[in-house]
Amino acid sequence: MSSAIAEKINLLGLTLPQMQALFREMGEKPFRATQLMKWIHQRGVVDFDAMTDISKALRERLQEQAEIRLPRVVQELPASDGCRKWIIEVESGSRVEAVLIPEGERGTLCISSQAGCILDCSFCATGKQGFDSNLTTAEIIGQLWWANHGGRSPSEADGKRPGRRPDRVVSNVVMMGMGEPLLNFDPVMDALDLMMEDNAYGLSKRRVTISTSGVVPAIRKLHERTDASLALSLHAPNDALRDELVPLNRKYPIREVLDAVSGYMASLPDKRMPLIEYTMMAGVNDHRQHARDLAVLLKDFPCKINLIPFNPFDQSGYRRPSASSLSNFRGILQEAGFTVTVRTTRAEDIGAACGQLVGEVDDRTRRSERYRNKAGASVSGGGSRVFTKADNLAVEVRSEHGRDPVTGP
Repeated sequence: MSSAIAEKINLLGLTLPQMQALFREMGEKPFRATQLMKWIHQRGVVDFDAMTDISKALRERLQEQAEIRLPRVVQELPASDGCRKWIIEVESGSRVEAVLIPEGERGTLCISSQAGCILDCSFCATGKQGFDSNLTTAEIIGQLWWANHGGRSPSEADGKRPGRRPDRVVSNVVMMGMGEPLLNFDPVMDALDLMMEDNAYGLSKRRVTISTSGVVPAIRKLHERTDASLALSLHAPNDALRDELVPLNRKYPIREVLDAVSGYMASLPDKRMPLIEYTMMAGVNDHRQHARDLAVLLKDFPCKINLIPFNPFDQSGYRRPSASSLSNFRGILQEAGFTVTVRTTRAEDIGAACGQLVGEVDDRTRRSERYRNKAGASVSGGGSRVFTKADNLAVEVRSEHGRDPVTGP
């Protein structure tokens, strides 16, 4: 790539205020930003020459100073249940994954925010890949662009009618792909702005969800940047167990995290509740006492709870819970007054179920190398012990997994 091209600003990742500022610097009226944004995000046009309501002189200036550069789709994988996964190459050379989950008239897109993940949650395949880089706003929003246009190339996106606005494919976005969104704060916030911008994708704040493992400082400043919905990856009812499953808990324990989430929800003008995500692993956190402890922990914390049966991957050392464990767990929480849903496993045949996204990461942490070196060894991760009816207390799970330092935002 030449230096002249490298210096061009990528318009794909600009929010409306940023785009307006650019046009003002060019001596143009701010409404040009709205025109350009609609061409890029709503009509899927990335060729300046095809933008017919923009003067030829301005189009030529844009060609000289800017570009609309999409992340490259390396492969598209369809699942037997209708889901689709895109493997996308980003500027760092790593590859990330985005997954579209259709259900009736709804299309939910699971978007990645990092190439790999700095966190090392013991039950998540992404964490085993280590970490390479944060994604740019353009690389984040580019996943939504590709999904809305069916993964087709820009020249194919509008068929025989260039500039035609396609039917919306994605109705919901969840920042639950590769990476911890709140450790890539500013690019993620700008991407959320674009998702909810009427001149771009126009998604409702109720239909855009940030999922976090509990980065407390970032949660506390969320209200300054967004009013998107929030999901908390909890996975344990006490600090001892969560310390092992979610190492970030050692820095930000449960009570501190719940307090930060409560503060953000209180800042919203409506009465939305956060979603508590709880991945269930056989013999680790699926005992009935865990459910009772969870009910006590959340009794003064208005929320909805989503139970996620563990999705196996190589060397995880964990197993999916039994149907009876899942049913008992759900029943205890419902009896305590909680709204509880169970996440249906989707796209498992293409490795796109929750916790299975791996991509191809140039690991700067060397974590993936450590896990490969352990490939021949047994991985305890707590999965070797199965609790019985006699067990009445949440227990601390010991793990042999190595840990990387966790840094704040």
